[in-house]
Amino acid sequence: MHTHDVDQELVDAATEVARTRCQGDRHTMAAAARAADGRIVTGVNAYHFTGGPCAELVVVGSAAAQGAHDLKTIVAVGDRGVVPPCGRCRQALLDYFPALQIVVATPTASAPSPSATFSRTPTSGPTTSSMRRHRP
Repeated sequence: MHTHDVDQELVDAATEVARTRCQGDRHTMAAAARAADGRIVTGVNAYHFTGGPCAELVVVGSAAAQGAHDLKTIVAVGDRGVVPPCGRCRQALLDYFPALQIVVATPTASAPSPSATFSRTPTSGPTTSSMRRHRP
């Protein structure tokens, strides 16, 4: 296991967007990404029974629209706290940003909170994880 510092400002930004913008059934998750130039880009999912985009993919589009084409770190937050990306998002994030770091939750004796433990699998529940092509 490697140790990476968790970008707490990024987690806080996603948490604030989730708290203030994710109300009702249409928007249930928020995401925030840090671009190479340091700015933070946020977004929320657009839930729809046909498979609307997850918050992470909305952030990728928003970042591109703002001219931020190199994302370094991303995190998704919902009412359960920090959550890992779904399989579709993991694949899209890997295709767009092979070196992207993902903040994910780690289970603890107390409530989950961002930690600095490196995890190879974002599904293990927050740590910062590098994208890996052969993840389960």
